[in-house]
Amino acid sequence: MVSRMIHRPLGNTGLLLSPIGFGAFKIGRNQKTKYARGYDLPDDSGVQRLLNGVLDLGINLIDTAPAYGRSEERIGQAIAHRRREYVLSTKTGETFEDGRSMYDFSRAATLDSVHRSLRRLRTDVLDIVLIHSDGDDLRILNHSDVVATLQELRSSGLVRFIGLSGKTVAGALAAMNWADVLMIEYHALDRSHEPVLGEAHRRGVGVLIKKPLASGRLPARQAIPELLADGRIASLVIGGLDLEHVRENVELAGRAGGSGISHAT
Repeated sequence: MVSRMIHRPLGNTGLLLSPIGFGAFKIGRNQKTKYARGYDLPDDSGVQRLLNGVLDLGINLIDTAPAYGRSEERIGQAIAHRRREYVLSTKTGETFEDGRSMYDFSRAATLDSVHRSLRRLRTDVLDIVLIHSDGDDLRILNHSDVVATLQELRSSGLVRFIGLSGKTVAGALAAMNWADVLMIEYHALDRSHEPVLGEAHRRGVGVLIKKPLASGRLPARQAIPELLADGRIASLVIGGLDLEHVRENVELAGRAGGSGISHAT
């Protein structure tokens, strides 16, 4: 028994999430990152220990992306046998190959991306697929086929819920016309997406927070309780390679409490 986390509803999706989600960037990629310090990728046994430890702590949201190097593949190898224990979130639109990011929001690329993610993650369905924006949110939403293609995939049953991991307030607000889920950056150093939280709550769109620690600039003991005091937020996606740090974050979330459904871990 580590803590008692309060599971939170993800908008109107019916999903209940642990208030801390695991961001799986660092298990797959260590090139051209935005982290202050470099790091080595863990070996396969290290990934097995980390991901199984994350689930054992009660975290039930795993967030990844094709742009995270080998992340999807390693998740599939390590915890596909525990698939019913977690909500799986991945993305489409960005890939990272030969040391650089490439973006493609066409119908063909979106279909290929989702089917590739299904194979790598060793699953029959992706719970959440988000558009991995290059920053030009409105152009992507209004002048590419990615939204219509994701809606098609949702109707087919290969994807349960869809949304946007964007960069702009305007993009997030526009995405609410079709999105089930939004992933936004929001913390004490950047509250520009405050209007998004209010409108998403009004419309029943689920909100996940990326970079809740401001890429390491904010201490977890400050940022986690502060953000989880806001009931409009479903989960904070936090990455890392140190299971003890993950445990500390879970304990902070347990002490933060908040509205939701009690779940012992």
